[in-house]
Amino acid sequence: MKALLRSTNISEATKKISVTGSKSESNRLLLLQALFPDIKIQNLSESDDTVVLKQGLSIDEGMVDVHHAGTAMRFLTAYFAAKKGAEIVLTGSERMQQRPVKILVDALRELGANIEYMNEEGFPPLRIKGKNLKGSSVSIKANVSSQYISALSLIAPSLKNGLTIDLKGEVTSTPYINMTISLLKQLGVEANFSENKIVIKPGRKKTNTVFVVESDWSSASYFYSFIALSKKASVTLTSYSEKSLQGDAALVDIYEMLGVETVFKSSTSSEGIEEKSITLRSFETQLPDYLSLDLSATPDIAQTIAVSCFGLGIGCKLTGLHTLKIKETDRLEALETELRKFGAEVSIDEESIELHPGDKSITSKNKDKNIHINTYQDHRMAMAFAPLALLFPIAIKDPMVVTKSFPSFYQDLEKMGLTVEFV
Repeated sequence: MKALLRSTNISEATKKISVTGSKSESNRLLLLQALFPDIKIQNLSESDDTVVLKQGLSIDEGMVDVHHAGTAMRFLTAYFAAKKGAEIVLTGSERMQQRPVKILVDALRELGANIEYMNEEGFPPLRIKGKNLKGSSVSIKANVSSQYISALSLIAPSLKNGLTIDLKGEVTSTPYINMTISLLKQLGVEANFSENKIVIKPGRKKTNTVFVVESDWSSASYFYSFIALSKKASVTLTSYSEKSLQGDAALVDIYEMLGVETVFKSSTSSEGIEEKSITLRSFETQLPDYLSLDLSATPDIAQTIAVSCFGLGIGCKLTGLHTLKIKETDRLEALETELRKFGAEVSIDEESIELHPGDKSITSKNKDKNIHINTYQDHRMAMAFAPLALLFPIAIKDPMVVTKSFPSFYQDLEKMGLTVEFV
């Protein structure tokens, strides 16, 4: 299947779109809810990853298949290891079985976990026999994936003696660790993250906690790109807070440089419920000739920013992207391959991508022909390239990969004025 995207009816009228709850917040809260069942969660993410995690958390015995859900793989590995009596085979897609988990497994084993590799050392599938973990301190490399650190932190309050985590090396994706610690504190857990050490005490001081999940900032990035490239559209996105736990809220400042203004609004409904939103609209500004950004704290928005810069005719260098090599696909290689189809000049290394708009005549000569985008089983590849339909007709292969994080993505593109046809 392919999704054919064309720009036909882009108006200046402000659209209103409800974006699903943050996948990152939802997944953390679901694991905490499994440990502390009195927790209530509102505006839970509708993403495939969250559905997979929720299903996995309900199982005590047998096989759990997380498919492409990397967060579910990491979080469930820690959860089952610490769940006394659980006997689980944890597996995933072919790509998931190529994504390393050794750092996390080693840390859990250091705490006393019973985990075996069923095939290749260091990779899923895993055989896990849950038990009470008696260890109370662990060291872990901090520059590979923050999800390993969050997985350990989330199970920490359920451990008899809590947990002290020593982080070795430069910490990557710090905002995601901060999000985990903040949610633990809201739950009433005594938790502290300072320099390269996390200390989490056992138990909690609050009960019957209600969490309202903020909408997903990573998903908002595609609308930022759309507004930047359209130069006239505007959109209101519901359930976004000016004081966000999500690192990807850095979009506000980044896209201001690319001509997109963010207006935060807060009001109270007739039922007394506080309603928050952001309105994105383009404004006249002198765009930079070249943009250099360190995205080590926010790697999930790198693909969107790279595509936006290309569409705006801006060169860019995005660094701090070493974690993109072990995502759903090698995102740096995928970006390089697909951007070159549009005439961009692209170079990558292990942790960065640099691009120059290149010869757009390659695409202008074929303005009526769809440029085909491979998605590599990666939801963010599909969504990052979609706004380029404002400039060129494009065809997205395997388009439904977007359900991994944003099930209503194509319906929302139609609200914005794009024509979407599945063939």
